[in-house]
Amino acid sequence: MPTTKDWLPTTRDGQLAMAKEWISYAGALADPWNIPAAVIVELRTFMLKAQTALDTAKNENTRTPVATAQCKAAFDALTAFMRDFKRRYFLSPPLTDADYIALGLKPHDPIPTPSGAPTAHVTVETFLAGRRELGIKLRYVDGSPDDPANKGYRIYYRVAAPGETPPEDPERPGELPLSFFTKRRRVEYRDSGKTAYFAVQIENDGKKGPWGPLTSSLIP
Repeated sequence: MPTTKDWLPTTRDGQLAMAKEWISYAGALADPWNIPAAVIVELRTFMLKAQTALDTAKNENTRTPVATAQCKAAFDALTAFMRDFKRRYFLSPPLTDADYIALGLKPHDPIPTPSGAPTAHVTVETFLAGRRELGIKLRYVDGSPDDPANKGYRIYYRVAAPGETPPEDPERPGELPLSFFTKRRRVEYRDSGKTAYFAVQIENDGKKGPWGPLTSSLIP
């Protein structure tokens, strides 16, 4: 069974075992699921090549750098085919929970898990990304990026020329008039010679978290 957020097992032996389960279980239901027999044969071919390559790479008499590289290539090919196989044939038919379990996959849950309102405070750290190019990274002051409530980030900002009055409070209307939304924690910004002011709120399905601290940086 998968041991990470990815559905594929993390070990090569586990990946082989899953491929064998698919060949056995899906092969018996090929017609109801509209899986061409040739595709199951192709999966078996990838599986056998990976099995042979693994046996060669693990055998002390045949283990060489070339054998190790060939083993990696065989498993890369097998797992790539399995991902495509799952996408084409396991997501379309009406699989039951028993089917998913037999295939080594997590049963489908159609009801989304409530994630709650975001509560973390996030701030901005800047770095030089290139000539006249300022990059920013989001950093958690408290809370965790793994919290499902923290789905995206609304970055409010203002760029002020020398001599302009800087913003003091991000919650005050008009202080940070511009914004953009991102699910990444790294972006790039260009406006050389001015000072950029930033504040961040986490957004989650219309729910907003608290304001992070106001930060600033001179754009080189």
